[in-house]
Amino acid sequence: MLKGLAITPPVIGRISIGRVVERNGKRLPEKDDQFTLTSQIQNREGWILHPLDESLRKATGGKLRSIPVRMLFSDPSLNMRADYSLFDRTTGRPVCVGNGESCRRSAAVGMATLPCPSPDACAFANGDCKAYARLNVVIGDEDTLGSFVLRTTSYNTIRTLAARLQYFQAVSGGLLACMPLELKLRGKSTTMSFRTAIFYVDLIVRSGMTLEDAIVEAKRLDESRRASGFDQAALDEAARKGFANGAFEDLAEDVSAVVEEFYPAHEHADISSLSNKRPDTSLQGQLDEKVARLGVG
Repeated sequence: MLKGLAITPPVIGRISIGRVVERNGKRLPEKDDQFTLTSQIQNREGWILHPLDESLRKATGGKLRSIPVRMLFSDPSLNMRADYSLFDRTTGRPVCVGNGESCRRSAAVGMATLPCPSPDACAFANGDCKAYARLNVVIGDEDTLGSFVLRTTSYNTIRTLAARLQYFQAVSGGLLACMPLELKLRGKSTTMSFRTAIFYVDLIVRSGMTLEDAIVEAKRLDESRRASGFDQAALDEAARKGFANGAFEDLAEDVSAVVEEFYPAHEHADISSLSNKRPDTSLQGQLDEKVARLGVG
């Protein structure tokens, strides 16, 4: 195994909320109130839709606001990795990743491990560090070990998904990977959003099922997998070692996706020029930035 290269779950598609459109030669983020499933291929119009996007829309009758999923791993922290992350706005490459206690920072002499004071107290980040998470889920039965990735900087989404994953792991007796679940897009209004709707992602049991039904189904699937020789514990351990093999999870080839997802709320900013944007220190500017951090994702 190549040292320094994080071995991450195989990705066969992306889950996004909103898209990036071209206007007057500039690529601009545009919010949406539904999920979109895309492949990993882009053309001039943007990311090409994954075939599952159309089939799921037909099943829901229009807007895609819920997606049936399963988790790859029983350990919640393997399914969703959340860090405080600072990216180079020009290249999209990770510069510093921490957890509020310690961080890994790219330095001139290599990788350094330093204390992490969290974004609000970090002089190095200068306000550009954000909570950043990646959630890998299985959609459909075609590829049991292939996943779709949802990238988000939304505190609402990160906090909700982290809680749900822990809770489902607990109530199922450790059978999180066997639970029939569903990603659901929810909206809410807050004072900081000026009463306009903001959207975040939740994780619930599959539509038409109670929590008890889902646990019974998880036990049935677990028994079936064990009978076939499927070793969930070994799969979790392999993933754990893979993540630990590299300092940063995101690769250079993920740059465009990272930049688009890391700055999802700058609706009227040119992504290519974010590095040159001077901060607005006015009260209104600070409120706008706070709303941006609470935005779609």
